[in-house]
Amino acid sequence: MLVKDIMRTGSVSVSPDMDLAQVVAVMLREHISVVPVTEHGALVGAVRETDLMHRYEIGTQRDPASRPWWLRLLAGEQCPATYVESRAIKVADIMVTRVPSVCEDTTIPDLVELLDARQFRRVPVVRGNTLVGSIGRADLVRALAEATRPLDAEPPLDDDAIHRALRAELESQPWWHPTQSSFSVTEGVVHFHGLVESADEVSAARVAAERLPGVQGIVEHRLDTSAWGWLSR
Repeated sequence: MLVKDIMRTGSVSVSPDMDLAQVVAVMLREHISVVPVTEHGALVGAVRETDLMHRYEIGTQRDPASRPWWLRLLAGEQCPATYVESRAIKVADIMVTRVPSVCEDTTIPDLVELLDARQFRRVPVVRGNTLVGSIGRADLVRALAEATRPLDAEPPLDDDAIHRALRAELESQPWWHPTQSSFSVTEGVVHFHGLVESADEVSAARVAAERLPGVQGIVEHRLDTSAWGWLSR
């Protein structure tokens, strides 16, 4: 899956000379946490929700005295940057200029890695340097909703089919150790036997079984060698 498959198309943006009230209105109207800033069609920055958190109007401005002494020494006790952050009304003074962006052919795994690494919930999608859309966490949730179906929407598998499907899934995973663990299926109930090295292995095997339609329950009969206790339940 690529960014272009789930991105929000269109070029909702603001310009550097717009004022605070206008950019806030755009964010509320479009239900977005980040709004790109463009000039002559080119991406030049963005305004994020986090850039609007420390504002004089709502009493959340930073206290200059709380800044490290060396920053106050360099910037002066009045901390003019803090004043700008809390009182600026033009987008040019509020926006960040180092904005991560993706292109339409960026893969979704690469997008997720970028969102994890940077403090952005939504990033612009560009073609060259021209804004063509945006994509964020909400779009990933929407894609997940479209890709998943309730288990009861699928026909239940019988015991043999559950066993085959679960074995194929488990044996494809590096954490499954067939020399230590095994399982059986009786009337839709999956019984795990053997040894495990951690509680995470128990959870992972349970998740693998729960994904199969027709599974009615899961029972553990394995010994956790990390705790030396039976997991039967």
